[in-house]
Amino acid sequence: MRVADGRPLIGTSDDIAPMVRWLLFVAALVVVIVAIGGITRLTESGLSITHWKPITGAIPPLSEAQWQAEFADYKKIPQYLDINGPAGMTLAQYKFIYFWEWAHRLLARLIGLAFALPLAWFWYKRTIPLGYKPRLAALLALGGLQGAVGWWMVSSGLTPEAADRVSHFRLAAHLLIALTTLGGLVWTALDLKGLRQGEPPARLTRFALFVLAALIFQLFMGAMVAGLRAGYVAGAGWFNLDAWPLMQGRLFPEGVEWAAGIAHALFSDPYLTNFIHRWWAWVVVAILVVMGRRLRARRQRMASVAIHCAFGMQVILGICTIWSGVALWLAVAHQLCGALLVAATVWGAHCLGRRDPVNILSGP
Repeated sequence: MRVADGRPLIGTSDDIAPMVRWLLFVAALVVVIVAIGGITRLTESGLSITHWKPITGAIPPLSEAQWQAEFADYKKIPQYLDINGPAGMTLAQYKFIYFWEWAHRLLARLIGLAFALPLAWFWYKRTIPLGYKPRLAALLALGGLQGAVGWWMVSSGLTPEAADRVSHFRLAAHLLIALTTLGGLVWTALDLKGLRQGEPPARLTRFALFVLAALIFQLFMGAMVAGLRAGYVAGAGWFNLDAWPLMQGRLFPEGVEWAAGIAHALFSDPYLTNFIHRWWAWVVVAILVVMGRRLRARRQRMASVAIHCAFGMQVILGICTIWSGVALWLAVAHQLCGALLVAATVWGAHCLGRRDPVNILSGP
């Protein structure tokens, strides 16, 4: 069924199925870039490219002279002057960290194209169902905002006052915008999939909003831990109970700096942010278990299983990351699983907000 301007009011399978696949494909790319972002952070690669060139920056240095020029720019920032320079960083070592930051930015550009070009095509063909254009345009704007916030984050680490790291608040903003975009992509894809069966868009219930708010706070504190490198303060050692569930042998850690006030300690002290992140996780787990029970009551078993698998693996990976002394592969897996948990929770929230309890993912 179409309206006067040619846009589909309800939509046919031929119109909507490609859009669902497109949105889920872009969502998968966002999950991948979240993981690569974790590698970039853990290898201290994020400050290796000291300028933002959205177009020409897609091409890496191709000659020795270009590499030397990039390296010379890097030598001017605090990370090199205070850490890597005294450690004797070579050009080969610089190329390694440059690669991860360049790969991160390149994938971001590809995601932008993977979203914008099909969107323009669907828009031109007038196959976007009525009411979905503003939502898709908002997702495109979120992608653009993500790129701008990414450079805003990097720029915070290039100033003389930056020491050797970016602002952990800006890092949190960068991560949360990416995960918000992921959630929007998944939700919109599920709405469109339901539209194929003549169902109205799902609504965000108060309980689902509460669940998502609790999860967002946990993700925010996880970003604080990452930006402050707070994962290292608890101690390490496999099955070392003094590192987890305790911190340096204590339930509540020593060393929290209270002098600047509670708010500063809450968001800028590595001991307290680590403590809150590890224990708020269990609050989120309890809330997600309740969500899972509600989903099962609505015969949404697949969504419930996905949520339980995601938070179970996330907790295990978080503990193992601490015990390992923040091993790169475990920390990256923890961040990757966090993105999958967001997707699963959004799926669950969508199921709870549907008027028809039939699982739309079981359809053709």
